[in-house]
Amino acid sequence: MNARIRIQALVAAATFAATGGITTALAQAFPTKPLNMVVPYPAGGPSDHIARQVQPLASQTLGQNIIVENIGGASGTIGVTRALSAAADGHSLILGSPMELMLSPLALQGVRYKTEDMKLVAHLVSTSTILAVRSNLGVNNVSELIALARKSTERPLSYGSVGTGSLYHLIGEKFSQDARVPLTHVPYRGIAPVMNDLMGGQIDLAFLPMAGTIMQAVNEGKIRGLGVTARQPHPLFSQYPALATLPGLESMEFEVWAGVQVHRNTPDAVVERLNKAFYTALQNPDVRKSLEATGNNVMNPRSPAELAALFKQETDRYRAIARSINLQAQAAQ
Repeated sequence: MNARIRIQALVAAATFAATGGITTALAQAFPTKPLNMVVPYPAGGPSDHIARQVQPLASQTLGQNIIVENIGGASGTIGVTRALSAAADGHSLILGSPMELMLSPLALQGVRYKTEDMKLVAHLVSTSTILAVRSNLGVNNVSELIALARKSTERPLSYGSVGTGSLYHLIGEKFSQDARVPLTHVPYRGIAPVMNDLMGGQIDLAFLPMAGTIMQAVNEGKIRGLGVTARQPHPLFSQYPALATLPGLESMEFEVWAGVQVHRNTPDAVVERLNKAFYTALQNPDVRKSLEATGNNVMNPRSPAELAALFKQETDRYRAIARSINLQAQAAQ
């Protein structure tokens, strides 16, 4: 019996050593070809901007080019589905946010993935959203917007989002609920077309991330900012009040974050390499300056274990938000 136990122990030790060797070799060999990073929205939006800021230095660290691919549609789920269908070897990445990763599987019928199918490799940035209206709507603050919305019962004011189930959709529904005003939701394939129609007057308002070209459009008067969904006004845009400080809107506190995800079956050693590559890029002063200048808060490095805990925490949080507004699954648009 003792001899048999010793043999089993030796076999187990040999297997462990071999597996560890394979894992180490895999990490050293990775990547073996160019990587593909899917941005699940059209080019020109905030997610696209973030991806293209970190892509050059992350590519340099990994020794292989990272190709940014924009695949919009169905609240980001088309791009995520495409990325997750590739081999789980770390060469297929997603530049994702809570919207398409956590909310769309709850809000859209027929989504073939769930949040637990992914691992968070790097938590890159976070930002608040700004409540913006078309420049000729005729309102100058949130109180005036609510008053106008209450009068517009025959033709409710319209708000745009990047799609059904997106965080911007949920924020709009939460605002409608808390302010007790009717609003018509208009889903789009990405932030860029939302911006185009808001500036063109085809929709009345939208909740938009305070990043990229959006704040430039606000500053130039192409759209009008009324308030932000942060706990307090943003240091760079202190003229816009925090909605949560206004009567009846105390729960209007939301942030949007962006990070890099891979399939959950991606080897841990590969996840470690990707983690270091993206955080190396993020600590570059020029990259940080570019991201911060557009309203983003740049995140500090976190280990894969810390990111796993964060991803679980955020998943629970956004599922709670979805329940709070009784979000029902709908057909993708």
